[in-house]
Amino acid sequence: MAEQGLCFVVVKKYNHHANHGSVPDDKENILKRDFEAETINQKWCADITYIHVLKEGWTYLASVMDLCSRKIIGYTYGMSMTAELAVEAVKNACLNVRNTKGIILHSDLRSQYTSQAFENCLSSRKMLHSFSRKGNPYDNACIESFHSVLKKEEIYLHTYQDASEARRAIFEYIEGWYNRKRIHSAIGYLTPQQKEEEELKKAA
Repeated sequence: MAEQGLCFVVVKKYNHHANHGSVPDDKENILKRDFEAETINQKWCADITYIHVLKEGWTYLASVMDLCSRKIIGYTYGMSMTAELAVEAVKNACLNVRNTKGIILHSDLRSQYTSQAFENCLSSRKMLHSFSRKGNPYDNACIESFHSVLKKEEIYLHTYQDASEARRAIFEYIEGWYNRKRIHSAIGYLTPQQKEEEELKKAA
């Protein structure tokens, strides 16, 4: 590795024993760490992560993953971590889904996901909202893992001059690599795109 000029990207692991937390009475944890799904568009998970660029400073990526295929089916990149950012990611995820009724979408308890705008978005599509317990990122482990991999394989390896450069890099990573070329042991060493196509054939 030294001869090739390679080095490890080390990310501090979250101590999941630090806070067992709870879910407020009006926020139910429907998923309960059951990340298995019988088919696509049954269980989704969502989260927001931070990405630094030189010109604008901190920028934000909201992502939505299908737990059956592990595909990133919707995402939005922006300058502000708002409820609208989270809502747009869900809207993008719904673009190619004819019937969203009954889909479970799991998120954490941050304000973007507990906002009235986000609840209205899910309610209008008859989706069910599931929440992680406070201080328990492992309740949303799959999307947390995606954002970690995105940073180790793309974000931490580059310095982005501005948001436009970062946006292009994120698009190329998700659409060109993660969804279509990167295999996952959790889905039988298929790519997310292959798993989705497999499930669509079953349903046809």
